[in-house]
Amino acid sequence: MSLPVADAPEVRRQVRSLVRGHFGLLGRTVLWFVLATACGLVVPALLGHLVEDVEKGISTTRVDVIVVVIAGLLLVQGVFTRTARLLGARLGEQVLADIREGFVRRVLALPLSAVEKAGTGDLLTRSTRDVDALSNAVRMGAPAILVASLSVLLTFVALLVTSPLMALPCLVAVPVIWGSTRWYLRRARSAYLAEAASYSDLTQGLAETVTGARTVEALGLGERRLSRTDEDVRRSNAAERGTLFLRSVWFPLMDFGYILPVASTLLFGGLFYVHGWVSLGEVTAAALYTRAVIDPLDELLGWLDELQVGDASLARLVGVGAAVPEAVGGGRRPEDHRLAADGVSYAYRAGHDVVRDVTLRVRAGERVALVGPSGAGKSTLGRILAGVHAPRDGSVTVGDVPVGELPLEELRRHVALVTQEHHVFLGTVRDNVTLADPEAAEERVWGALDAVDAGDWVRELPDGLATELGSGGHEVSPGQAQQLALARLVLADPHTLVLDEATSLLDPRAARHLERSLAAVLRGRTVIAIAHRLHTAHDADTVLVMEDGRITERGSHDDLVAAGGSYAALWDSWHGPAADAPAG
Repeated sequence: MSLPVADAPEVRRQVRSLVRGHFGLLGRTVLWFVLATACGLVVPALLGHLVEDVEKGISTTRVDVIVVVIAGLLLVQGVFTRTARLLGARLGEQVLADIREGFVRRVLALPLSAVEKAGTGDLLTRSTRDVDALSNAVRMGAPAILVASLSVLLTFVALLVTSPLMALPCLVAVPVIWGSTRWYLRRARSAYLAEAASYSDLTQGLAETVTGARTVEALGLGERRLSRTDEDVRRSNAAERGTLFLRSVWFPLMDFGYILPVASTLLFGGLFYVHGWVSLGEVTAAALYTRAVIDPLDELLGWLDELQVGDASLARLVGVGAAVPEAVGGGRRPEDHRLAADGVSYAYRAGHDVVRDVTLRVRAGERVALVGPSGAGKSTLGRILAGVHAPRDGSVTVGDVPVGELPLEELRRHVALVTQEHHVFLGTVRDNVTLADPEAAEERVWGALDAVDAGDWVRELPDGLATELGSGGHEVSPGQAQQLALARLVLADPHTLVLDEATSLLDPRAARHLERSLAAVLRGRTVIAIAHRLHTAHDADTVLVMEDGRITERGSHDDLVAAGGSYAALWDSWHGPAADAPAG
């Protein structure tokens, strides 16, 4: 499943919005290009008059004056063109910046479930190849298309002003250029979208193979992964050959269309001159104008191909927004901190539920441990409670407000999920910790680090909170990275926490010490802890046992051990049958 792709009307709306946002700069750019083109269009007219004057007899002084005027016009045209191109480049950079910022906002608003279903390859291709392709189209293509369009339009207008009759021979190329271009455009968008989708599949397959290299080697899946890659490469090659076919048909027809106007102008111009319908100067100017229109027309249509790539890339970047859920709660806010699930079921694939008809009530401030064998559905239930996945059936509410009706930013102020996955971002220690609250005071940052036992090693870093982390910066261990993730959580200060193996990367002694340190910070908050280390369940108010997607037992640690059911068996296998007995 891939992320959505915007349709053509949505892309046009996005383009209109971008144009409106930079209308002033666009207007100045167009004005300078018009002035530059106008200077260039005066030159053929002057040359036409010069030919007529030579035919009638002209002084060398007048020739010198005309040559000086032409040189001056060309110099002024160069100055105007340089100014216009600088403004065009600035316009392109500003538009590209808006597109990139909008893409980042849409990506950050994506629910994790949408990214997981689409796969990282699709998102990675959009954020790299599609952004690069659009960058070329906006930075270089848009200004070039603007210049070429104005040049073609103004040159044809100048031709009409010079001699309407001499403009007629140019029309013989219209059927060839118009027809071949329409044939190309009807097929280009879908072909380039298919090409981009094939790159996503290829990137996804390679990313999966590299990420799971050890698993591939251990299970002997090398040949299968190679076959998958070969098939992806074949599909990508076929998609590229499809776009190449379109270009191989369109470009030769366009080249033929460029030759026709010049040949027709010279042929019919000679006939018109012989019959006395036009002057020799008009034929000369018309031939120069016709020749002058070829280069900008060729550039315009050449960039039109690049624009199809940019259009497909923009459709993929804008389409990400369709996967961002809209809040429909009408401004409702939870009145309290009660978390509840009613008849919740969920399936990653239709007909294969991994969570089945789960109902539970979690009181504000209650500590709940969710345990069970691997594959029982614990992590999936945790993600559903945190609003990452929407249940197939049933509902999840916070203070009687469905989590799906809360904007993501509002939801995360109430419920936060911390998993065993950890990320160190490029930036300082402070940048990494204060993602949830960039304006946090230094005392709060140190308090959050101390709460997760990270304060000591951070103080020993060369620059303390200002130490650079990430690529090229100070390397941190997986355990330290997880402590930073937990410090972010402390600083975010949600009232309900879903901890999915949040201390799994620490050794058991360090994890136990960290959990005791966190206990003070978590006091008064609702905590749902998913763990295989059952000491977490020992300390919980309520223990929920999941098996095969259902909650099969619930109660306190002592009650469940005394009951001798599944939890007691888990406890015995983990801790030993004689290690614990019911209190009292």
